[in-house]
Amino acid sequence: MPSLLFWGFVMVSFGRRGFVSGLVAGGIGSSFLLERAFAAQKDPRNLDKNPKFIASPFTLGVASGDPEPDGFVIWTRLAPTPLDEAGGMPLKPMYVVWEVAEDEKLTRVVARGQELAHPELAHSVHVEVAGLKADRPYWYRFRVGGYESPIGRGQTLPAPGAQIDRVRFAAAGCQHYEEGYYTAWRAIAQEPVDFVFHYGDYIYEGKDSGPGIKQMNGRPFRVLRRHVGPECYSLDEYRRRYAQYKTDEDLQAAHAATSWFVSFDDHEVDNNWAGDTDQDGTPPEVFLFRRAVAMQVYYEHMPLRRRSLPNGSHMQMYRSARYGNLLNVFVLDTRQYRSDQAYGDKDVAQGKDVWSPQRTMMGEQQEQWLFNGLAQSDTRWNLLAHQVMMLNLAQRHSAQSELTYSMDQWSGYLYSRKQLLDFVQQHCPGNVVNITGDAHRHFAGDLLVNGDDKKPVSVEFLATSITSGSDGVGDNDHFSQSVRQENPWLKATTDKRGYVLCDIDRDHWRGDLKIIDKVMEQNGTLSTYASFVTERGNPGLQRA
Repeated sequence: MPSLLFWGFVMVSFGRRGFVSGLVAGGIGSSFLLERAFAAQKDPRNLDKNPKFIASPFTLGVASGDPEPDGFVIWTRLAPTPLDEAGGMPLKPMYVVWEVAEDEKLTRVVARGQELAHPELAHSVHVEVAGLKADRPYWYRFRVGGYESPIGRGQTLPAPGAQIDRVRFAAAGCQHYEEGYYTAWRAIAQEPVDFVFHYGDYIYEGKDSGPGIKQMNGRPFRVLRRHVGPECYSLDEYRRRYAQYKTDEDLQAAHAATSWFVSFDDHEVDNNWAGDTDQDGTPPEVFLFRRAVAMQVYYEHMPLRRRSLPNGSHMQMYRSARYGNLLNVFVLDTRQYRSDQAYGDKDVAQGKDVWSPQRTMMGEQQEQWLFNGLAQSDTRWNLLAHQVMMLNLAQRHSAQSELTYSMDQWSGYLYSRKQLLDFVQQHCPGNVVNITGDAHRHFAGDLLVNGDDKKPVSVEFLATSITSGSDGVGDNDHFSQSVRQENPWLKATTDKRGYVLCDIDRDHWRGDLKIIDKVMEQNGTLSTYASFVTERGNPGLQRA
């Protein structure tokens, strides 16, 4: 079996579409290749049958994700010295024992087994647990070499047609390690939520910022805790960066508390990348090598199913989940398939290019998948969980300047935006809510197809960052004043750090904008900045 890196080379060289088509034409599909790869995991010749460690290999914690009615993924990665090469691991595969129980002390074990941890995948472990009961919590742990992992908690989905009256979840992301403590993750770990949606920017790929003073939000700023290493390009650099982030105890606590749906945004690869294009003018065929490396390492560190195992530079990340008859969750991917940003990826006036049918945010295949899913949805609510703002947000840099818009957000892809909102208006009006991130501020607002429309067709909650942007300046800076003045459908914004907490019942969707007063100090204070409710069948945010 050729290595993953070999397949990455083949796909970068010949193109993903042509590569996959060739496999299918020859009677070999990607799912077949994956099944062959994992079926061959029986006692490889270089198996380490008696692994020894100088310290616990579970320094990066545990996680669960991608739940289904009968199970979920449980994850860990072996790394006794996580910032060393290979995490301090021998370059040999080894078995890791896992078990799942009905109680938090793991006295009533209902499933157990062993899974190979391969050096090719950084000794990460992804177990797709099945055969569990629907709509209930389970607890799990791993064992290897005489060490036990922390205990984690996962949650199965309700059965597809089950009567469900309430779902709660938290949405968060943008967790720059250098710019604050992860107090918000500790708060999320303590929330009684059914799941967490991580919208992206799990890591930041940039180099160590150094010891000096720089500007942040117009004020002097010194990095709180520094990155290890240069900007990430290689497998080892990306792996070390994820390991550094994952050593944080607050982040580990949030992962161990409940099951997550994860997605990536830009910094998991490179700032503001789009499709096969980066921000530096790198030839696409070269950038795809970097993207392939970044995708592999992202998979290694996330509780993802085998279907998301990268094929070269591509990962299957858009997917859906269902919470009984109450909620359909559509996790979108707005990075891999999008067209390059218009007008040099600047904040500029909206020219004709933003309306070009040739430019896309989601790609034709994903868009059709989403439209089919929405058209067939029979739940009370539909969640579109994605990465960048859908509000068509205008601002002025001064009182006399022209209106400008971000070309990285949906405001730079107005044709795609209108296609989606028109579909929502026609097929599922009044039951679609968007949860996004990336902008390092809380936003809450109504979504209009056109700016002069009287009635919204959907609403959006954009979750601020966990740390990115450091402490922030609140809601009375020039930007906040400008966007409130120019966008009457915008209900609230602040650049304090935190997360969005959503509480959904049969007829109402409530979103709480949670903020931490300070992230440059430990134990910042949690509060609710604002709360809004939208009523099913009557889209539009109202103060709660």
